[in-house]
Amino acid sequence: MEAAPQNSTDFTLLGHVTRPVSPGLVFAMVFLIFLMAIMANALMILLIRLDTCLHMPMYFLLSQLSIMDTVYICITVPKMLRDLLSKEKLISFLGCALQIFLYLTLIGGEFLLLGLMAYDRYVAVCNPLRYPLLMTHRICLLMVVASWIGGSLDGFLLTPFTMSFPYCGSREINHFFCEIPAVLKLSCVDTSLYETLMYACCVLMLLIPVSVISVSYTRILLTVHWMSSAEGRHKAFATCSSHIVVVSIFYGAAFYTNVLPHSYHTPQKDKVVSAFYTILTPMLNPLIYSLRNKEVAAALRKVLGRFTSSQRIRAGDASSKH
Repeated sequence: MEAAPQNSTDFTLLGHVTRPVSPGLVFAMVFLIFLMAIMANALMILLIRLDTCLHMPMYFLLSQLSIMDTVYICITVPKMLRDLLSKEKLISFLGCALQIFLYLTLIGGEFLLLGLMAYDRYVAVCNPLRYPLLMTHRICLLMVVASWIGGSLDGFLLTPFTMSFPYCGSREINHFFCEIPAVLKLSCVDTSLYETLMYACCVLMLLIPVSVISVSYTRILLTVHWMSSAEGRHKAFATCSSHIVVVSIFYGAAFYTNVLPHSYHTPQKDKVVSAFYTILTPMLNPLIYSLRNKEVAAALRKVLGRFTSSQRIRAGDASSKH
């Protein structure tokens, strides 16, 4: 039986599975995914920083996506792991508010950044000669700053409203983190108007980057269609394929969460989808880009080659001393 919250404002997170049969096994699986996500994103950031061949706008934006994914997974998973091994799965009122704000900021930021990355691919394929002029380092920085600011606006707008409702009933959140729909179910007042406004806000937040992505890839497809060179077509598709896969995964989950009517939602479905894009997506993104991108794979081989060579030199020096 769960212990009662120590403070009247504390919440209890029931977790992904309310009563897991093997919490140790779930902990091991989630921890492994978390570790892989952190390592894969850190490696991606390191490769892009170290290899001069990757000092291009596309990879600069990709490094920012990896930073967002790293912060994103750290918002929910460490707390989830702690709760799996703890009897008191408490989260304070301020902790819950902070988790909502950071979650909204990061997910909103990724929406916008993925849209701007589609524009980058459009310029690379449709206007290659003007690419250095249209995608300068300053413009890339503005894109990243705009993504962070756009995401934080969502957080600043929705978090105070969500936490201002009176929560006078149960303090048990049927989720593994403070996601707004799960929190609002605990309110003892009618939140339907706010939920409608929040729904409109989320749709608008999705509509802007989806419009950019749709227009960009429509123009890319038309450009590729008129290409006479098969090699040019293959190069264009190779340039865009990783981004298309990442967008499909991320926006597919977002569409379910933010666009589908409430009749399609159940607490368990919501938790599965949330786990997918808060835990699995940050791990999958760098893997998709590294496996499907020859330049990233080449940079990885180069770094591994340098590391292997340095290890051999050290081993040779050590043996010569003996």
